Amino acid sequence: MKILVTGAKGFIAKNLIAELKNQNYNDVFEYSRETDPSLFDKYCKEADFVFHLAGVNRSKDHSEFMEGNFGFTSLLLSTLKKYKNNCPILLSSSIQAELDNPYGVSKKAGEDLLFEYGKETGAKILVYRLPNVFGKWCKPNYNSAVATFCHNIARDLPITVNDSSVVMSLVYIDDVIEELINSLNGNENAVGDFCEVPVVHTITLGEIVDLIYSFKKSRDERAIPDMSNAFTKKLYSTYLSYLPEDQFSYDLKMNVDHRGSFTEFIKTPDRGQVSVNISKPGITKGNHWHHTKNEKFLVVSGAGVIRFRKPDSDEIIEYFVSGEKLEVVDIPVGYTHNIENLGETDMVTIMWVNEIFDPERPDTYYLEV
Repeated sequence: MKILVTGAKGFIAKNLIAELKNQNYNDVFEYSRETDPSLFDKYCKEADFVFHLAGVNRSKDHSEFMEGNFGFTSLLLSTLKKYKNNCPILLSSSIQAELDNPYGVSKKAGEDLLFEYGKETGAKILVYRLPNVFGKWCKPNYNSAVATFCHNIARDLPITVNDSSVVMSLVYIDDVIEELINSLNGNENAVGDFCEVPVVHTITLGEIVDLIYSFKKSRDERAIPDMSNAFTKKLYSTYLSYLPEDQFSYDLKMNVDHRGSFTEFIKTPDRGQVSVNISKPGITKGNHWHHTKNEKFLVVSGAGVIRFRKPDSDEIIEYFVSGEKLEVVDIPVGYTHNIENLGETDMVTIMWVNEIFDPERPDTYYLEV
């Protein structure tokens, strides 16, 4: 299948083209302002499907909206007609096509032109009136508030929010691309005369801003947002894509003493926290028990032993562990326990605990194994 993508350098198109190639669609004609215009006829002649994603989203001259959103659509259709190519055409329009503003009027004109073309030629026409689209590779300080907020907040730059109570409808780029490829395969989500991305998120502008600031703060707190919330998960991924390239990494606070070190890595609101424990040779750590707090230990380097004993028993249970054979040891409640480095090198243990440490309620009681 030969696929023509107009506006190939744009946000949605870049994501679409990347995924088409991931799915082994190898004949993708990428057409943008930078493409040699002489190729346009060839592409229109040979295309089996057209993703018409080109358009003008922002301009100081209102006439450019009509020229880009109606004029180029007219050129596309006349060129397809010249070669009697009645292949399906998918148009990325906007919910603003319902509004009486220069941009909306131009998008509506492009839609009407396509629908008329479909009636005349029998070509399948798919029009998506997209709400705000967010995700990686979107240009900040252009036409996406989310992209601008992510870019600026990641760089400690100011942002402007005129009304934090404004409710936004948003679709995530991966959901958009999945739907577009479904359409390519004849499985579009049609609703009346138009098509829609089935997953839409509704949230206020203020809530978006608060979330993005919390993502920035999460590095200092060693926290991970609530990934069970679909929108938070997608927005967090988007935010990370806007990090400055010299700020991908961040330091952790290592609590170091003669025994080694203990470093908190990740904290979550509902799934506890993960830490890295390093023990020097011959060192024993622990010798305590918990009522409700439970842990999992995974030795990834070195060798040692994890010992358990019930407070009312003299029987000691031992599990020998090593980075040579990765295995998780559960630390059940009600057993005092310790971990000893039996090797000649540092022993590194990944430790998970089911709750974030609370100094007011540590649920940790000293007792030698």
